[in-house]
Amino acid sequence: MLFLLHSLLKTLIPRAKEVVFNLIGITFALTISPVAMSLEELIPSNHAKSYLYSIFIRTALVLSTLVIGLSIPFFGLVMSLIGSLFTMLVSLILPCVCFLKILRGKVTRVQATVCITIITVGVFCSAFGTYSALSEIIKSLRG
Repeated sequence: MLFLLHSLLKTLIPRAKEVVFNLIGITFALTISPVAMSLEELIPSNHAKSYLYSIFIRTALVLSTLVIGLSIPFFGLVMSLIGSLFTMLVSLILPCVCFLKILRGKVTRVQATVCITIITVGVFCSAFGTYSALSEIIKSLRG
C-alpha cells in the first residue's frame, strides 16, 4: 500500500508542476490579450495585417511587465495583497450584492441565503488573504 502511494505521488508531482506552469502561462496570456488587442487597434489600417506589429506589441508588454516586476521591491507581495482584496470582491461579493439589489423583492429565501453565504465566504476569504499578505509584507520589511 505504501509503495503504491509513493509511486503515485512520484508520478503526480512532476505533472502537477507542469500543470501549474501551464495555468500560469495561460492566465498571463489571457490577462495581456485585451491590452494587446486594444493597442493593436491603434495601428494604422495599411499596417494592420502585419503580424510583426502584433508580435512587437505583445513582446513589449511582456518585457515591460518583467521589468516592473523585477524593479519594484515586494512586487509579488503587493500583487498578492491587491489580488486578495479585489479578486474576492469582484468574483464573489459584488455579483451577489448586485443580484440582491436588482431583484430586491423577487428573491426567494433560498436565493437570499445562498447569496448571503457566498458574500460571507468572500468577505472571510478576502480578510484572511489580506491579513496573510500584510503579514508577509511586514515580515519582509522587518528583515
